[in-house]
Amino acid sequence: MQQTEEKKENSTENKNISAEEKQVSFDDYVETYRTEIDDSIGFIGQDVDFFIEIKAELLLKLAEKNFGQLDKIKVLDIGSGVGLVDRYLKSQIKDLYGVDVEEGVVEKAKVNNPEVSYQMYDGARLPFEDNTFDLCFAINVMHHVPPGMWENFAREMHRVLKPGGLAAVFEHNPMNPLTRLAVARCEFDRDAVLLNHGKIKSLFKGAGLKLSDDSYIVFFPFKAKFFRSIETGLGWLPLGAQHYVVGRK
Repeated sequence: MQQTEEKKENSTENKNISAEEKQVSFDDYVETYRTEIDDSIGFIGQDVDFFIEIKAELLLKLAEKNFGQLDKIKVLDIGSGVGLVDRYLKSQIKDLYGVDVEEGVVEKAKVNNPEVSYQMYDGARLPFEDNTFDLCFAINVMHHVPPGMWENFAREMHRVLKPGGLAAVFEHNPMNPLTRLAVARCEFDRDAVLLNHGKIKSLFKGAGLKLSDDSYIVFFPFKAKFFRSIETGLGWLPLGAQHYVVGRK
């Protein structure tokens, strides 16, 4: 299974080898970000908030399970964009930070979430000291990072975490055909190089993070709790629209 995943991963990277040459600037989509996503996933019957809320809830549960009181932890959103995820987190996580490589989206995030501390970073080194955060996360960010920078991205997550801190990466699942269709339909995903489950695990291990949790998620595009409860037993099945990996420092 792992060998098959590696072959698919290599095929994906080779197919997208020119992605770095046409790197997307998200500043071009500051005002139309939500519309672009909604247009690309319209055939699913849900808007972007449906997917964002699911991942935000998972993050909060993860943080509460590992740290207890959420108002006592320091959290970093890497690749925070215009702050769509953070608006679901900021009421419970009081010490919340976000970074992005684009000035326009950082300024928009500050307007959207004045309670959150946002700043620019160069895409290579996070602008924080070692051992700063209890939790850092990246949601649908790494597929926009040039593959040659993936190892550095994971190492930087490890570096800024406190001992015992958690890193979480959420990504599109390249094994799901509807996910691949949505990515193909999205204008600012034209530089996307999708990461499979095994690749994220490998990057975490290489960065010195001990794997603590992982799952495939979003099997059904429905909000009813019935479907959400069913999904908790399907996390092993590599067909969810998205997936995540969590590592501990």
